Amino acid sequence: MQSDMSTERHIQRSLRQCLAVVAELLYDNGHVLETITLAQRGLSNKELQLLSQNAPGWTTCQKVLETSQAATRNEQGRLVLTPMGRELMFDMFGEGAADCA
Repeated sequence: MQSDMSTERHIQRSLRQCLAVVAELLYDNGHVLETITLAQRGLSNKELQLLSQNAPGWTTCQKVLETSQAATRNEQGRLVLTPMGRELMFDMFGEGAADCA
């Protein structure tokens, strides 16, 4: 039981670290948080490729977010945060960052 809780905390810490890095990289590359927090928006494959080229940590964080189910593809195939990912983003950056309206 102790091991499961420790693993869960580690995963949540990794997610939070990736979300913080992702937020910084988005801003550094001309995006806003709503790009990934709003289900109808998201990052296209071309935008993801540019981020991977311009930001060394992007690919690793994207993999962590997708593997942990904090990010997924929307109906248009764009990368967006899942409800869990938006909730973590909200906890970290406030209501405006995870506004889904």
